[in-house]
Amino acid sequence: MIIGLTGSIATGKSTVAKMFKDLGIPVIDADKIAREVVEPGEEAYEQIIQQFGTNILFSDGTLDRKKLGSIVFQNEDKRETLNQIVHPAIQKKMDAYKNNYLQQGFKTIVLDIPLLFEGKRDRNEFDKILLVAVSEDIQLARLLERDKMGEEDARNRINSQMPIKEKIPLADAVIYNNGTLNETKEQLLRILNDWDVN
Repeated sequence: MIIGLTGSIATGKSTVAKMFKDLGIPVIDADKIAREVVEPGEEAYEQIIQQFGTNILFSDGTLDRKKLGSIVFQNEDKRETLNQIVHPAIQKKMDAYKNNYLQQGFKTIVLDIPLLFEGKRDRNEFDKILLVAVSEDIQLARLLERDKMGEEDARNRINSQMPIKEKIPLADAVIYNNGTLNETKEQLLRILNDWDVN
């Protein structure tokens, strides 16, 4: 079973991903892979330099993600260009990890994809989609606490994603992460039991 794990910023998706790992279920982290595919020597890294030039690099040749980010966030075409380089590279690497785990005999694999719905991923990639959700006030409070940013910045980051309430009907199951770690884990175990994951 391929489970797509998603959430919104500061909902606790990483906490649930760690719970899967603790249960011995492999988790493939899209954010981690997004960093890997832009490392020097990677195909996507070379394509980014061809498109955006070498002034987006640090002196050691690694990508200055902030500089690149400031270019693409002001320009829709450039952001689209970057996405067309990076997204296929991430997809390819995630597939390679997934196939590797399947060959090792794992029956359940989790694909941890923060922007699963926003990224218009093909529903057929997943047997089940699990959403980690929290109430809006808790989401804001956790983001302020975690990233030590101003409230306006935090609200902008939250508003740049699809609202949680629009994601809920798209998921096969939802973990409501408003309470304690134990309550979250109980929900996860109940869902895995319903899905016959052992």
